[in-house]
Amino acid sequence: MNRLALLTPEEMGRADAAALAGGCSGEALMLAAGRAVAEAIRRRFRPCRTVVLAGPGNNGGDGYVLARLLEQAGWPVAVAPLAPPRPGSDAAAAAARWRGPILPFAAAEVGRAALVVDALFGAGLSRPLPPPVVDLLQAVRAPLVAVDIPSGVDGGTGAILGHAPQAALTVTFFRRKPGHLLLPGRDRCGETVLAGIGLPDGVLEAIGPRAFHNAPGLWRPPLRGSDSHKFSRGHVTIPCGAALPGAARLAAGAARRAGAGLVSLATDDPGTAAVLRGGEPGLMVTTEAVAILLQDRRRNPWLLGPGLPPDDATRALLRRVIEAGRAVVADGGALTACAGDPAALRGAALLTPHAGEFARVFGEAGSDRLAAARRAAESTGAVIILKGSDSIIAAPDGRAAINDNAPAALATAGSGDVLAGLAAGLLGQGMAPFEAACAAVWLHGDAARRALGGRPGGAPLLPEDLFPEIGKSLASALPSGP
Repeated sequence: MNRLALLTPEEMGRADAAALAGGCSGEALMLAAGRAVAEAIRRRFRPCRTVVLAGPGNNGGDGYVLARLLEQAGWPVAVAPLAPPRPGSDAAAAAARWRGPILPFAAAEVGRAALVVDALFGAGLSRPLPPPVVDLLQAVRAPLVAVDIPSGVDGGTGAILGHAPQAALTVTFFRRKPGHLLLPGRDRCGETVLAGIGLPDGVLEAIGPRAFHNAPGLWRPPLRGSDSHKFSRGHVTIPCGAALPGAARLAAGAARRAGAGLVSLATDDPGTAAVLRGGEPGLMVTTEAVAILLQDRRRNPWLLGPGLPPDDATRALLRRVIEAGRAVVADGGALTACAGDPAALRGAALLTPHAGEFARVFGEAGSDRLAAARRAAESTGAVIILKGSDSIIAAPDGRAAINDNAPAALATAGSGDVLAGLAAGLLGQGMAPFEAACAAVWLHGDAARRALGGRPGGAPLLPEDLFPEIGKSLASALPSGP
């Protein structure tokens, strides 16, 4: 799990400081960082006219190191400094070792380059780039390699601070930052390479990171033991409205494929019940009243929202099920029914809003979606899945995970119902809400990639196309060892 940790720029600074206090040499760390970038460049590009844009800090120091290493390998390299490094710093020492050409920091110079290296600011930048830097970066026409993160991308939020260049390759060190995974910054990074530079993993213990890259290892899918039976695997109950029964059916199909022992669709409308009974043979349909269903303690969890209208009746049903002590996954109509009143969702286990639903309930997320999701989780006591191509999973205790495996094909009606069903199915099997949410989001993206079968990520994809792939994704997430 340590390899999945994400460090904010402030936390990365603390990691560097802890490593230096523990005996690591700043000069050695800079040499390792420059070498990592030079090696990544040599693996992907042939020798060509290269211009390294060097800032005045450690990011620029890495640039001087990689320029020297590329030159030693026979590359035609020049450095264009924005400003000289601070005297006496490790970056100043690296700059003093550079004996190659120094160019003016000018658009005309980068316009003649076949490869540009952005070693200007890195992830710690907290204000917009100055106009001369923006003008120069906008003049770049060659492939660009970013050291740590493209200048102008906020390493903590992924926001663009006025302008950021498009990188073909980004090389970062020790651990990724949230900005490497959060949009729009993620798209500006291009291919991202994580390189070790000699910082000991032990420095993470003192930092205690609270954000993670969502992937197997952060969670483990539930396993069936020899004593498992259908009720031990959870009985997911999904109330279904008459207007959109397909949404509930999609959620139910996903819950079954996630491993739930039983899944029931509940409706008080006989016509809707008849339609639902024509679906998958293993899916249960009931017309019993909610009061009767709640008497069965084995019916847990409940998924409320797919296909339900965003009205007072749905809101009342939500409170009734929560107050009955059931684990509730709230999606769709159940969320919109609580617009402007997040307190109405307190007691739910898991909320799955997309950006519009989040804004209706909690207000606009703004540029720092990670912080907004954490605030929403803290205020409701529920785990939040803020859905998107970079879904954020936030727990009330401050833990958060960022997901990056969802193809654009998932941006279609019904996709969210499948995700909610996966989360409910995993929750019913005993997974804690945060882990169940993380697993559901990753499985959703992985199943979609499998369903695309090598087609472009934006190719058409139906939500039900995910069903045959969910089991394969679950199997791939199981640990390979004993």
